[in-house]
Amino acid sequence: MPESGKTKNKNQKKNPHVQIEKPNSNLKPPELMAPAGDWVMLTAAVNAGANAVYFGVEKLNMRAKAVNFRLEELDKIVEFCKSKNVKTYLTLNTIVFEEELAEVDEIISEAKKNGVDAVICWDLAVAQKCREQNMPFCISTQGSVSNSVSANFYKSLGAKRVVLARECSLDEIKKIRANTDLEIEAFVHGAMCIAVSGRCFMSHHLFGKSANRGECVQPCRREFEVHDATVHKSMLLGDDYVLSPKDLCSIEYIDLLLEAGIDSFKIEGRKRSPEYVAQTVKAYRTAIDLYFEGKLTSEVKKQLLIELEEVYNRGFSSGFYFGKPGSEEYAGIYGSKATTKKEYRGKVINYFKKAKAVHVLLEAGEIKAGDSIYIIGTTTGVVELKLESFLKNDVEADSAQKGDEITFICENEIRPRDLVYLKKQTFL
Repeated sequence: MPESGKTKNKNQKKNPHVQIEKPNSNLKPPELMAPAGDWVMLTAAVNAGANAVYFGVEKLNMRAKAVNFRLEELDKIVEFCKSKNVKTYLTLNTIVFEEELAEVDEIISEAKKNGVDAVICWDLAVAQKCREQNMPFCISTQGSVSNSVSANFYKSLGAKRVVLARECSLDEIKKIRANTDLEIEAFVHGAMCIAVSGRCFMSHHLFGKSANRGECVQPCRREFEVHDATVHKSMLLGDDYVLSPKDLCSIEYIDLLLEAGIDSFKIEGRKRSPEYVAQTVKAYRTAIDLYFEGKLTSEVKKQLLIELEEVYNRGFSSGFYFGKPGSEEYAGIYGSKATTKKEYRGKVINYFKKAKAVHVLLEAGEIKAGDSIYIIGTTTGVVELKLESFLKNDVEADSAQKGDEITFICENEIRPRDLVYLKKQTFL
């Protein structure tokens, strides 16, 4: 995937996307599934237009280092999501040891009792436990499902869906779709792993933190040095981070994915920020909706790409969709290439519903008229707005500093104690 103002990678040159004239009338809109690491991310995903969310509860999920939810919160999660017509998927997608089987039983039982739509797993013990409790389940990408025979085998075990291996090309997905009626889920955005379907032993070998248990500390994302023991000299491995792939981004060819018959589009990122979730869900929601309205143009895609570049990313790639990635598909830096970052500015003191006015105490830095800000909170999710004007200590002002109180209009309902951040341009 090209970054703004740069040439496309060679995979995309060989596979230019088709300009949409009108949508395929035989297609139905896919489910758009978003990550939820905590309540703020969950609310942000739902408010931005996700049809489904996936999340873990403390143990036995592939993002053990994310905040995660508590098992006793399942009822509130499901109640909130059902009120918004959003499906819930619980991740139980690590390998499971013998002494943990009783815990698997308990988690599945609570998920079923509280109305979770399905469990995502790849250890067959979890699949069997779901069968025993008549709990719907789908097979995680760690299952490496890359053909219709595998998909239909899991269907025979009772799976309602498979998350395809990330190594599948678009052509391979079409062939799988033609040979199974099982639901198909595929990643459309987010981090990619150097290991096959994310099954990696590097973190475990170096730090005793197993990726297959959700504990990965991502040593692959770092810069590497080669040491020659015979002459005691070392050198860095060029400019690339040789084990750190760029992030997947499919916004520029989303029409091709839609026409492949994929049932669920999945966004990766349970360890990322709430504004990442809000921005990515909003972008893909917009693209999907415009496609079915016959309004998804190349210009719209380019604008959505610019918006996706604003939040955390390692640069963008088309992944395996058009063939095996080449050497240009590595990140090149450690960390994010996002074109914006957020800086803390203060907290909400009050929100006046009738006037739709927000009262904020600045606790750091400066705010100026024309700045863009995020307001983030557990119930609010993520609200982004541009401060066209505001009052400082009840007087109209162009700027305000730490210690000042400002008031401005916001159409979205905001809550006391929500946090306010400046959205600031970065210069890499």
